[in-house]
Amino acid sequence: MSKTVESVALLSSSPGARHQLKVHRYGTPGARPKAYIQAALHADEYPALLVAHHLIEQLDKLESRSEIIGEVVVVPVANPIGLGQRVNDRHLGRYDLAGGGNYNRNWPDLSARVLERIEADLTDDPEHNVSIIRRALQVEVSNMPVRKELDHLRKALLSYSIDADVVLDLHSDSQALFHLYASVHHEDLARELGRDLQARAVLLETEAGGSPFDECNAGVWWRLKQSIGSRFPIPLACFSSTVEHRGEQDVEDGLASHDAEGILRFLQRRGAIKGDAGPLPEKLCEPTPLEGTDLIYAPAAGLIVYQKELGDWVVEGEVVAELVRLLPVSNEPARTPLVSKTSGLFFAHMGDRMVGPGAALAKICGSVPLAHRESGKLLEA
Repeated sequence: MSKTVESVALLSSSPGARHQLKVHRYGTPGARPKAYIQAALHADEYPALLVAHHLIEQLDKLESRSEIIGEVVVVPVANPIGLGQRVNDRHLGRYDLAGGGNYNRNWPDLSARVLERIEADLTDDPEHNVSIIRRALQVEVSNMPVRKELDHLRKALLSYSIDADVVLDLHSDSQALFHLYASVHHEDLARELGRDLQARAVLLETEAGGSPFDECNAGVWWRLKQSIGSRFPIPLACFSSTVEHRGEQDVEDGLASHDAEGILRFLQRRGAIKGDAGPLPEKLCEPTPLEGTDLIYAPAAGLIVYQKELGDWVVEGEVVAELVRLLPVSNEPARTPLVSKTSGLFFAHMGDRMVGPGAALAKICGSVPLAHRESGKLLEA
């Protein structure tokens, strides 16, 4: 089947204005494996947009040579709402300005409703169980209410992703090395993806907290498996990952093309695309638990001066940055050292240097879970 491009007109939030999703579909609808890839759910994460641009160029060539075996769906601009949010000519794409909060939080957990729908029809055949669960997921997505434009966006994206074997949610951080997030249930696939993409950090989560998009897609499978127990086989039929394409200024064709090629190699290994992906590249890191990642927060307002560079190995107790208080009160130090609570790789930090109290400044990925990092509250706002 030849490539198709679908347009989804979202609910208009203002008279005379309407956003659209463009969905590029390759291969044969319903063919397996199915891969779904979207870019910039946080709409101001520009490196992801350029990776999707290169990915579509390369998939077009593969489609012309009939090299798509399964189905590959790409949404190159996953958030046209956020893409249009500009205030005083500054782009603000992380939060819905209409009051919906972080675009990558509060996605629905469909597992309980799916369980009610399919429990009586489960058998000892895992393929049968996967099939009925996917049908039930599609029904539940179709039943999601649409009251606001953001509701429509979420429903539209999930309608394409919820039955996929592989879901890749492409993002970028503020200033960062390449890293990705995935579930502990998929450690082997996360390792493989990390090697194909040459990630400097692979962060494994038991429960990230905040209900992000990747967990909405993959989490339903392990939650159903936990609910059903040993009564019936429930495969973990969806691997999902949040992929962070470095920092917001890393908008370069060379980097984006390299990342797109890595994604295609991963899809070749999954059997969605013809061809030999070749040997896995050398790993650049070992996976670490997300609860072992220390987030350093600003204790007060001021200027941040980093004392470490991205890529540095930081020892527990070492100063990563200093907060400069511009108007210190009496007996208050002008500078406050900010130290790491773990030993690990300094892989990301905030781009702004003037910060307010509570701002998440820096990330260091350690191998040991940290007592102050509560399970279920592991992502910044």
